Amino acid sequence: MPVQENHVSSPVAMSPSGELTDEEAWVWGQIKAEARRDAEAEPALASYLFSTIIMHSSLARSLSFHLGNKLSSSTLLSTLLYDLFLNTFAADPSLLAATVADLRAARFRDPACTSFSHCLLNYKGFLAIQAHRLAHRLWAQNRKPLALALQSRIADVFSVDIHPAARIGKGVLLDHATGVVIGETAVVGNNVSILHHVTLGGTGKVVGDRHPKIGDGVLIGAGATILGNVKIGEGAKVGAGSLVLIDVPPWTTAVGNPARLIGGKEQPKVHVDIPGESMDHTSFISHWSDYVI
Repeated sequence: MPVQENHVSSPVAMSPSGELTDEEAWVWGQIKAEARRDAEAEPALASYLFSTIIMHSSLARSLSFHLGNKLSSSTLLSTLLYDLFLNTFAADPSLLAATVADLRAARFRDPACTSFSHCLLNYKGFLAIQAHRLAHRLWAQNRKPLALALQSRIADVFSVDIHPAARIGKGVLLDHATGVVIGETAVVGNNVSILHHVTLGGTGKVVGDRHPKIGDGVLIGAGATILGNVKIGEGAKVGAGSLVLIDVPPWTTAVGNPARLIGGKEQPKVHVDIPGESMDHTSFISHWSDYVI
């Protein structure tokens, strides 16, 4: 049964000063305005939009309600999940800042994302990351059985499998998101964009620190596989379908299976944009191949 927002009096997540930041307040205002507009334009969604967004007093409450209902099962109740999410937001204000950064990433990097409310309600990559943040906090608190149970539900519902020990920054976009796998010791930096069917995995039965480390501003194309404790440097780009088994230097592009650097290993071509933000997947082609259709 869907939870109701007013069943608990947990505090709203705020900045350390006790106030929502201007950016958080602005984004929440935009979301509510968009929901009211859509409810008027599409009466069939009015009840859904009211119960999921409009009736709530904060972004933390709305997101906690939505994730609680999305991830609930017959044995993992929505009311329990609502409390877990809301209390986590209240205990760690940085989580709300990360949520807002992720919303902005989707809204301004993905031309198909027409509104903040659309992302909040419908973008499973965004929702999977927010749910992972709770699982990660539970893991850090040594509540590992619950963290793993939540990981399983996230994989079932969103088709995104992120180990709760993995560390993920803010301003992260999982575009389409289906089939994304991120292993236990992986680290993903800030302002990274990852497309569907990307694997950040290990190389076999090696234990310990065994998964990729993704720097800030990296773009990883659809279907790319990065294996082992390798470093993808800040601002690097990994082309769609590539297999990466060694480090990729900052601000360079790696493509192919196995991947190679555009411009060659000795003098790789360096780009100046931030691929994770520009979402430029093809600017390297003129430096890589004379193939034309």
